[in-house]
Amino acid sequence: MANSPSGDSMIRRLMRIIASFDHSKPAMSVAVLAKRADIPLATTHRLVNELVDEGVLRRERGGQVRLGLRLWELASRSSEVLSLKQAAMPFMEDVQAVIRQHTQLAVLQDDEVLFVERLSSRDSVINEAKVAGRLPVHVSSSGMVLLAHSLPPVQEAYLNRNAESVDAGQLRRDLAGVRQSGYAALAGYVVADTSGIAVPVLGRRQEIIAALGVVVAVGEENIPATVPALMTAARGIARAIA
Repeated sequence: MANSPSGDSMIRRLMRIIASFDHSKPAMSVAVLAKRADIPLATTHRLVNELVDEGVLRRERGGQVRLGLRLWELASRSSEVLSLKQAAMPFMEDVQAVIRQHTQLAVLQDDEVLFVERLSSRDSVINEAKVAGRLPVHVSSSGMVLLAHSLPPVQEAYLNRNAESVDAGQLRRDLAGVRQSGYAALAGYVVADTSGIAVPVLGRRQEIIAALGVVVAVGEENIPATVPALMTAARGIARAIA
């Protein structure tokens, strides 16, 4: 039910406040938060006070607010992502022991790749993918794997929504190539000097569950060794989930 002059429900305004925090802006003043959430300042002050009281937000000494531990606590109690991470971690550690760069796990969320876990080494290459961070589907090896193994209506809906930013014909051909080869490898798409390689984690009915990938320096991909290691780990994750 709408309960504001703009027609926004209370839930939508609360979600806009929570979603305003990201890696580039983990803490901010209420005034900045109101602007980012596009909510009147007085209303933002009231909602922030209530969220702070519930522990969903935390107020710092300088008056800025950030996400509180209560939000993480509630999300961790019963989460599909938590079960996926627990199942995947031993196999990700096996891959990371060999790759010694970045090993990451991702799922498809709306039109973006949501990274739910990442293991890195001290001297790893630059990686824009962060835990709980997102990247566009078509610039990420994990995204290409996730979309390639999605149902055709999901693929077509993505192409229709992103018609201005992607070449639909080329993307269809690329997705077909990913399905045929069983993996995606993209060099220099996100960071010029890095390559992403990913494989699908498939369920019993061959439905896509997640993407398991690595990020390494350009020239160090070693596809003949990396892809089989990822595929073995992906099958292990699928068995653990089942």
